[in-house]
Amino acid sequence: MFSKYVRRLRRFKTDIVKCGVHKCSTISDITSQEAVGNRTKVQGWVRALRKMKDNIFVDISDGSSCEMLQVVIPKSIKHDNVRYGCSISAEGELNLAPSGKTELRATNVHVIGTCNVAEDEYPFAPRKKYDQDYIRQYLHLRPRTRSFSSLLRLRDLASMGAGEVFTVRPHSKEILKSMRKEDQSEDEIYFNTTAFLTVSGQLHLEAVARALTKVYTFGPTFRAENSKSRLHLSEFYMLEGEIAFITRIEELIEEIELLVKEVTKRMIEKGASDLYSIGAPELRWLNKTFGCLTYEEAFNVLNNHANKLQRPIKYGEEFSKEHELFLVEYNEGVPMFIINWPKAIKPFYMKECTDDSSKVAALDLLAPDVGEMVGGSIREDDYGKLKLKLPPTGNLAWYLELRKHGNVPTGGFGMGFERFLQCVLGINNIKDTLPFPRWPHNCNL
Repeated sequence: MFSKYVRRLRRFKTDIVKCGVHKCSTISDITSQEAVGNRTKVQGWVRALRKMKDNIFVDISDGSSCEMLQVVIPKSIKHDNVRYGCSISAEGELNLAPSGKTELRATNVHVIGTCNVAEDEYPFAPRKKYDQDYIRQYLHLRPRTRSFSSLLRLRDLASMGAGEVFTVRPHSKEILKSMRKEDQSEDEIYFNTTAFLTVSGQLHLEAVARALTKVYTFGPTFRAENSKSRLHLSEFYMLEGEIAFITRIEELIEEIELLVKEVTKRMIEKGASDLYSIGAPELRWLNKTFGCLTYEEAFNVLNNHANKLQRPIKYGEEFSKEHELFLVEYNEGVPMFIINWPKAIKPFYMKECTDDSSKVAALDLLAPDVGEMVGGSIREDDYGKLKLKLPPTGNLAWYLELRKHGNVPTGGFGMGFERFLQCVLGINNIKDTLPFPRWPHNCNL
């Protein structure tokens, strides 16, 4: 179902995302086509660095392939912080190197995130091999190693075609008894720490995006909310995407709108008879541009129509389902984005708006019949700011460390698959969108 969109997410077409004056190119595009003579811009991480008399030769990777691109930097424009492991952007002209490979002769280089290769900082030194036991100690940085990033790309090829959480523990009492250590609770025995079923893959996607640039996951997630509403399940599927080197909420909006429209059009093209059979609604919004309001603007709309609402609206609070559906109706039934939410009601990892520190660059996509269907944000990439906002519990030191070595800005989103089906197929109750639904007090199959 998502293969067509995911192929596009992997490529992240350069005709949509522009980086300054020149379009950004992926290394896979540059190394797979004749691009000599073109001016372009690339972004990635420094994997090797060689200093010669007049130039510095830098090999960079952006995760799009196992190939690296050689960037030739004249010493006249050398940046002191261009070091192994850092993230950079480079603009210039593509030329043919003496080896016959394409290289970029840089006229402008910018260091995005520095990297300290000292032994007590970044754990992987240049030109040094490590065994898997050592690498496995740094799971959040492992995607940056060449072998593991290749494995992830192969896994991707093979697989093509926030609420409370559930605690995980072995069912067998014999296993619990044999593994238990002194002063350990049952929840900590198997993994030596309390483990939970997946609520979201976002934090892990942020780690992998800092090696492969554009990443996604599509799989089951679990929420322990005590809700039996027509819009909630204890187990459901999420499509989540994370993209490096983006700083603007508008870039996420473009990706999400494209996702919803392309998948919907594919369903119509391939499943017309089934759509007719179940009486799916006519999707008049499919060829219209989705709406977009700031939280302030949406609040004013609701406040001005308070006489039509059963639940009163209060500034600074989340919108209720009634409020969400009213806003979609106000937009003539066309899905709409609500952006720039109050910081106090959103998670710690969302980045503050540049023009208003009381707001964060977050979005919700509201859709007919279901209300919120997609949520996303630009992530906080500033090490110092994130350190102050980290929750006191949760063992998230690794998540903070991502902002230290070759850091880049990222943004991402998650779409509830069953809510998407509800919206497109006109299914009133989410429990009727999958074969074996699970909700509180119901896990029979």
